[in-house]
Amino acid sequence: MVALIIILLVAALALLWGISVYNSLVKLRNRGDEAEAGIDAHLKERADLIPSLVETVKGYAGHERTTLEGVVSLRSRAASLTGKERLQAEKELGSALSRLLAVAEAYPELKANQNFLDLQNQLSRIEETLANARKYYNAIVREYNDRIMVFPSSLIASMFHFGKREYIDIDDADRERTEVRF
Repeated sequence: MVALIIILLVAALALLWGISVYNSLVKLRNRGDEAEAGIDAHLKERADLIPSLVETVKGYAGHERTTLEGVVSLRSRAASLTGKERLQAEKELGSALSRLLAVAEAYPELKANQNFLDLQNQLSRIEETLANARKYYNAIVREYNDRIMVFPSSLIASMFHFGKREYIDIDDADRERTEVRF
């Protein structure tokens, strides 16, 4: 009788432990989804700013048509993609935006335009917020991936098919410093 109670007690503790691990994995997965949605919101905010920025530059630098059309095209493409493809398109869009802002160097009137300066400040704020959102996402992914890979919680993770999440990383070309002056 005592042996049966001990076995039931151990089984109950194992069940409670399993439920606790499962719940923590679900919470981490949900935090990762939330962080990813936050990045999407910031990317949308940046995409919404682009038409105003392009129009302002177009007024001063109309002959920079290739750069302007490239930014608009990349914005449309990025908005239509999902997952890894979208992340890659967003990286390309960021590079195109840098080129667009570099065009301002050749136009002193544009650099002095208050609307352009406001848009440029908004873009800088959004890019900084995006960088912080990506850091937060990667921290959540690290914690989640650690949890599903370490023993004994890996047993629960594999039993309920919790899969590894990918980090948001940058390409080697993006690691090089880009200098843009205004």
